[in-house]
Amino acid sequence: MTIKAVSTMKSDDQALTSNAGPTAPSGSQTLLRGLDILEAVAAGATDLAALSSALGTTRSTTHRLASALVERRYLNFVPREGYSLGPKLLELGFRAQSALPIAQVARPYLQRLSEACEDTIHLGVLDGRWALYLDKIPGRRRIEISSRVGERHPVWSTGLGKALILDLGEARWREFYEIGEARGAHRQRDLQGWLARMRDYAGRGVAFDLEENEPLVRCVAAPIRDASGSTVAAFSVSSTVQYMDDSKMERLIGDVQEVARAISTALGWSGAR
Repeated sequence: MTIKAVSTMKSDDQALTSNAGPTAPSGSQTLLRGLDILEAVAAGATDLAALSSALGTTRSTTHRLASALVERRYLNFVPREGYSLGPKLLELGFRAQSALPIAQVARPYLQRLSEACEDTIHLGVLDGRWALYLDKIPGRRRIEISSRVGERHPVWSTGLGKALILDLGEARWREFYEIGEARGAHRQRDLQGWLARMRDYAGRGVAFDLEENEPLVRCVAAPIRDASGSTVAAFSVSSTVQYMDDSKMERLIGDVQEVARAISTALGWSGAR
């Protein structure tokens, strides 16, 4: 029996190598098949029949690979319930997330966006009641946006701040509106009008600053998500009214959303909330 089992395993490995082409080593094929199993379980496969079908391998090969993943805690196995993703993946996920600072991941995407639109880019996170600026990429316009990395701005009045709270719902929006300290206090504030705009922003996935935080400065902003789908940061494209009229803001929406998706994907977001 032992000799037969070894012979079968060898045959399966040879078949895997043969299917992959003459230059693919058996070890790499085993690794790729193991990754395929993880992805199949993540997609909902829980038993050997489903895994074998997804991989196109025999039950014996599938069982051998799955058992190795269970032993290393990449998978869990419960009799009569089947396979599920294991705790080792959570550990690695947390480590990967902590090893990828948001500013470091986002910078190349934001740099390219700034070069394309020539406007100033801000990246920030929610810091209690404030929007905290983590990064700034100056634009190429003949104007300068008066902001610095490390500054905190009111959430309710900045496009970046609004983007950070789009998912929180109207009750929380009211809280941020009420506790926000308006820089432009001389301009009349309208809570109901602001809430109506927030509902519109939430539906579109972007937020505007219509000179609410600083006279003559406008911006288009979008949230950045991590692997959990939660908003962990946001960025904005800012310029003066001269360069950021209504039509320009509308044209920027697609580019801003595309960059937000790209950064979120780099942070592990799958596109589903």
